[in-house]
Amino acid sequence: MPSPSDPSPETPSETQQTRRHGHSSLFIGSTEKAFHVLDAFNGTRGHLTIADIARASNLDRSATQRVVYTLEKIGYLRRIPDTRQYGLTSKVLQLSYNYLRANALVDKASPYLLDISRTLGETTNLQELDDTEIVFVARFPGKHLVNVDIAVGSRLPAFCTASGTSILARMEPSQRVEVLQRSRLTAITPHTETRMEELLARIERAAERGYAVITNETVMGDISIAAAITDHRGVAVAAVNIAVPTTRWTTEQVEAQLAQHVQVAATSISKAKFAGYGE
Repeated sequence: MPSPSDPSPETPSETQQTRRHGHSSLFIGSTEKAFHVLDAFNGTRGHLTIADIARASNLDRSATQRVVYTLEKIGYLRRIPDTRQYGLTSKVLQLSYNYLRANALVDKASPYLLDISRTLGETTNLQELDDTEIVFVARFPGKHLVNVDIAVGSRLPAFCTASGTSILARMEPSQRVEVLQRSRLTAITPHTETRMEELLARIERAAERGYAVITNETVMGDISIAAAITDHRGVAVAAVNIAVPTTRWTTEQVEAQLAQHVQVAATSISKAKFAGYGE
C-alpha cells in the first residue's frame, strides 16, 4: 500500500476539485473524499474491498487506498482478518452520539414521543429533513413494530413519507417544487406515488389539514401519520410520526384517532423547543 505522503498523479488537484465543485479555496477535497469512503458503507454490505469502496465512492484506486489507510490508522475503519475487506468500527458511532447529545430538539421531543408510545403502544419517531431525505433522529418502538430494519440514523426519501410531506407542507410552494425536482422520484413499493402533480396536491392537503398520512408507500403494511414541528418563525424543522400496521388499522382510523396525537405533540414540542427564543 502506498505511503500517505506519496503524490498521486491520478487524483485531481485541490484547485481542480474546487473548480469542479464550485467551492471556494477553503474547500478541502481530501476531507470530502474521506466522507465519500465512509458513505460507501451504507448498510447493504458491511465489509468492502478497496475496489468496492472505490466504485461506491467514485474515487480512483490510489485515492481510495490513501483514504482507507488513513481512516484505518485513526480508528474509523478496520481490516477484516484474513481478508482484503474493510469495515467500519464503533468509533463512527461517536459522531452520531455527539450529534444526538447536543441536539436540543431530540431532548425536548423525547418525553412527548415516549408518552405516545407508552399510551398507544405504537411506534413513534422524530424525523428531520436533510436535503431530499428524512432522517430518523429518535425512535420509540411500540408493541407492534412494523419495520425492525429502521433505526436512528435511517433515511427515507421525503417525498413518499408522512414526515417529509408534513415538513414540505410548511414550505412555500416554490420550495416544495424545488425539493421534489431534486428528489429521485423512484417507487419503493407498488403503491409509492411518484407523479409530481399528485405529490404537490398531497402536500397541499397536508398544509390544509395540519398533518400528513401515507399508506404502504415506503413499507408494505405500514400506515404513517405525521405533523411538522416548527421554529419561532413557523419554519418546519422536523416532524413527529406515528407508524402503525395495516393489519390492525385503516387509514380512516389513523386519521380519526391518531391525527390529534401527532398535532398536539408537534405543537407542544415547537413551544418547548423555542420558548423564550429571542427574548
